[in-house]
Amino acid sequence: MMEVKDSNGTTLAEGDSVKLIKDLKVKGSSLTLKRGTVVKNIRLTDDVEEIEGKVEKSVIVLKTMFLQKM
Repeated sequence: MMEVKDSNGTTLAEGDSVKLIKDLKVKGSSLTLKRGTVVKNIRLTDDVEEIEGKVEKSVIVLKTMFLQKM
């Protein structure tokens, strides 16, 4: 089984809450997610460097290097 880790090396699991550690522009959108934005109830993907999360009613894929477990 693969182990998904946040920017600090903390293991992430399905349903965890994470926060962004820097501002991120969302590709294909004018939306910019601000540092400190909380993403609740994350889902793991097939890629150890990515998770899925719901932000402002949209499901987006986030890179784990920009996340910190809460």
